[in-house]
This record gives sequence, C-alpha cells and structure tokens, in this order.
Amino acid sequence: MEINTSSIAVHWFRRDLRLEDNASLYQALKSGYPVLCIFIFDQIILNKLENKSDARVTFIHNEVIRLKSELEALGSSLLIQYGDPLEIWKKLITSHSINTVFTNHDYEPYALTRDLQISKFLNNAKVSFNTFKDQVIFEKNEIIKEDGKPYTVFTPYSKKWKAALNDFYLKSYPTELYYSHFLQTSPFQGFTLETLGFEKSEFHFPPKVSTRGLIKNYKENRNIPSVDGTSRLSLHFRFGTISVRQKASQALSLSETWLNELIWREFYMSILFHFPHVVSSSFKPQYDKIEWLNDKDQFDKWSVGQTGYPIVDAGMRQLNATGFMHNRVRMIVASFLTKHLLIDWRWGEAYFAEKLLDFELASNNGGWQWAAGSGVDAAPYFRIFNPYLQTLKFDPQNRYIKTWVPEFESGTYPKPIVNHEMARVRCLETYKRALT
Repeated sequence: MEINTSSIAVHWFRRDLRLEDNASLYQALKSGYPVLCIFIFDQIILNKLENKSDARVTFIHNEVIRLKSELEALGSSLLIQYGDPLEIWKKLITSHSINTVFTNHDYEPYALTRDLQISKFLNNAKVSFNTFKDQVIFEKNEIIKEDGKPYTVFTPYSKKWKAALNDFYLKSYPTELYYSHFLQTSPFQGFTLETLGFEKSEFHFPPKVSTRGLIKNYKENRNIPSVDGTSRLSLHFRFGTISVRQKASQALSLSETWLNELIWREFYMSILFHFPHVVSSSFKPQYDKIEWLNDKDQFDKWSVGQTGYPIVDAGMRQLNATGFMHNRVRMIVASFLTKHLLIDWRWGEAYFAEKLLDFELASNNGGWQWAAGSGVDAAPYFRIFNPYLQTLKFDPQNRYIKTWVPEFESGTYPKPIVNHEMARVRCLETYKRALT
C-alpha cells in the first residue's frame, strides 16, 4: 500500500485500549495515511468524579501508558491530551495536517452528544470523522423484531442474537499486518495522575486473562460468592482492553451460560440506545409513582455494610474495599435496598456508579431497574429476595460472609435495621398502590 505522507490519519482511543483486533485502528492503518494515535483524558467526565483516588482513573492511566510503550516499541507514540475534547480537536487540526479521524462507537448519551459535536466541527474543517462498531458483536438496529421494533425481553433477543451470529461477526481485525503504517515519531510527553488532579489507587485490578476451566465451569460456580467462579473480565470489556469478538468465540466452545452474560450486556446496551429515558426514569413509567421512603440513615447503613443482614453487608463491604461485588450478591443487595428499605433504585445505581470498577451505564441501570421491577424483563414486583434464604442457598457455610463480616456472630454486629416480614408486606402494599 502506498502511504501518502503529506497529511495524517488519527486514531482516537476511547473504550478500546488495545492495538490488537481493533476495528477503528484497523481502518485507520489501511487508510493510506500515517496513523497518529491519541487519547484524551476527558475533563468533562473527570470533573464529575468526587473521589480523587478513583481506581478507574488509575486503571485507565495504567493502560494508556502501556499503549504508549507498545507504540513506542513500534517507532511511534501516543499523544495524550487532557481537557474538553472539542477544544482539543480545535487545537489538533491547527497543529497537525489531519486528513481523516477514526474512532470506535460509544453508545452512552454523553458520548453520542460529544461525538456529534466533534463530527460537525471536523466535517466543517474538511476532516472526515469515521466511527466503527468494536465493543459489541451487535449494535443499534442489528437485533430487532420482525416489525422493526427493539426487543424488551431478553430471551427472544438472545435467540435472535444467536441465530444471527456467524463467523463474519467473530472475525478479528488483523491490525498487526499494518503496524508499519503508524506515524514514526519520537516519544510524546506522558501524563501523570497528579497532572490530572488524581492520586494513585492501591486497588488490585483483575488480569485480562481467564482460564478455559473457569469459563467452562462458569454455570456451576457463578452463583457461589465464596468461590472465584466468575471471570472478572467486565472491567476489561468496559475499557476495551480485551476483544469481545475473541471472548465470544471462546464462549461458543466452552460455555453458553457465559456467552449469555455477554448477550445480557448487549441487550442492556440496546435498551439504552432505543430507550434513553431509562437513564433518569423507570422503563415502565408507572413505577415512577412508587412512594419511596428514602430514609437517608438507612441508606448510609446499607452503603457501609451495617444493615444487620450479613449477606447484604458482606456484599457492600466487598464493593467498598475492592470495587467489585459478586453478581449474585449484587442482586441481593439491590433487592434489599429497593424492596426492604423502599429506597429509590436511582440512589443505589448512583452509589454503584461511583464504586464499581466495571461500571457501565447500560448494565448498571438495567440491573438496578431489574431489581426494582421497573425495567425491561424485570423481576416482578412481588418477587422479594429473602436474604436469609439466599444465604442458605448460595453461602450455606457462611464462607463469603465470614470473609467480609467476620464479626457477624458476635455481640458487636448490629441488629437488623428492618424486620424482613414487615418489610416484605410493606413493599407489596406500596408497590400495589402505585401500580393499580
């Protein structure tokens, strides 16, 4: 391929922090122009983070520095910027001879607005803005009903998803064939966390590899919180440090149950895309009529793991200490907050958004609305998890509980902040008033 060196192409890394099997990067490297790679620490997003040692910022910073090193080993580098993305692009097109920009799709509301503004600006400046599907197998209107409407129930969505799947959608992008097309340049200056106004987090980040055995045994182990039976890859899917195509291919041969988790992720992304009102409102409007109690003292006890319900407290303490909570326990603590305490699901969703390493708007919103009964394909409002029965079923020897609530059998452990049976009856009456 003949490379035109009179101007350059730019690949903008966002939620795709890897060189291998990267849709946009592949297209950029085949564009016929030397490719400059950039990453922007978005000041608009970072300014919303109250915790200046937010572990996710440390994770992103680590991965960006890794990418920079990998590119420098190829004779190129990564241009790292910090600020308002639109303002940065205004400066970039004056300081560089840019012909075209490549990046991968981002589906969250802020990202859609940001990309539309930048696309308009670049097009007015005679610079093309090209975006590609990368973080999902299917997107937007690719999996819809025969009448053209989006699915709002998971099972038929997943059946259509699996029926549509073929080798084309799982094929990797061989970016490595075109590494010689990166812009050859001396290393650019790096960015420290302190420059961004953040401190390094000491959280442990799960590796981006998972054993075949773990995925193969996922169905048997996934509901047992005391067992390391989940892949912990959600953080890497969130920031694109692994390829969803490669993992979906692996799941096809090892575990349909694990594949279903990938499909749930895309189902919730589809819901967010087609029904953006779910960000701030219930998917089912009548659920916004529920008269939440919103007791701040009880919410605070829930958030620090002092409810007197050991399985709930274990989950919240695990979240606060590690940025992770076991999937089964996420359902238990969400049900407890919304149904036992009658606290608005949005309070819990916001707390998880602040604490979860793998926070993803679509999945977090979908999970909380599922627990509250207000979302698509949600648990019916009269399904109220009994924390005691959930413990007997999934942590019968209290191994998980003892790890996070070692004092639960001692006199120092608090009494339950609410009686289970009273809370169950109160929840049913409250929901019924709102929904009839």
